Amino acid sequence: MATITALNIYPVKSCKGIPLQRSRVALTGLEYDRQWLIVRPNGRFVTQREEPRLALIETALADGALTLTSAQAGTLRIPVDASGASVDVTCWQDRCAAFDMGEDASQWLATHLGAPHRLVRFDPAHKRPASAEWTNGVEALAQFSDAFPFLVISQASLDDLNARLTAPLPMNRFRPNIVIDGVDAYAEDRADELRVEGGITLRRVKPCTRCIITTTNQATAEREGDEPLRTLRTYRMSKELRGVLFGQNAILLAGAGRELRVGQSLLL
Repeated sequence: MATITALNIYPVKSCKGIPLQRSRVALTGLEYDRQWLIVRPNGRFVTQREEPRLALIETALADGALTLTSAQAGTLRIPVDASGASVDVTCWQDRCAAFDMGEDASQWLATHLGAPHRLVRFDPAHKRPASAEWTNGVEALAQFSDAFPFLVISQASLDDLNARLTAPLPMNRFRPNIVIDGVDAYAEDRADELRVEGGITLRRVKPCTRCIITTTNQATAEREGDEPLRTLRTYRMSKELRGVLFGQNAILLAGAGRELRVGQSLLL
């Protein structure tokens, strides 16, 4: 029997995550996950791929507010339901409706990043469908995640990778939402569904292709060579997906509004 050993949300895409003991689930993923996005003045999204310093922005959710903190810019507090000017932004190939979080947020980001940027919140009145190519007719939605609402990785998979590396890496290099244990390495690759006690069912839909963010130290924002990508290429390379694979994207089949909890059992 597998067990959930960690739950993580990343309220602002590419900024520091928040470990949780419990979280409600929706078609769009864990509550508040990737609900906010940093964009350039032209509305194009920004991630650690281009701006590794995003890793240094700490996020917190409390008392109905999102708080961002950095050594350079101090603290910014925004109500979680804040609305502002309606804007269209680009996340990968998708045009997404969003609310601009205003001039204070823009100035805060400019101080941290050294260039003009805007903070936006996903407009929940609109939908961003996940790729129908992979969801097999099931409605699946995303906010500002790359493509799918959940990312699942087993601890055994990381242990196997670390056994091949000169220096082991922490799980935060891979930014999963759900970490599971009690299964063999890469068991998540073989599971069609993850059935969690309490009536939540996730479906595995697509392997996660990994990028340069995995080479970025999440505590310092420094690029640290070409690992783990170099090692992953030796045994996890996919010609079909044109990348190295680590972790599985998933969608919600049942249980919207219910809670996932650390310590819950699940069947793969």
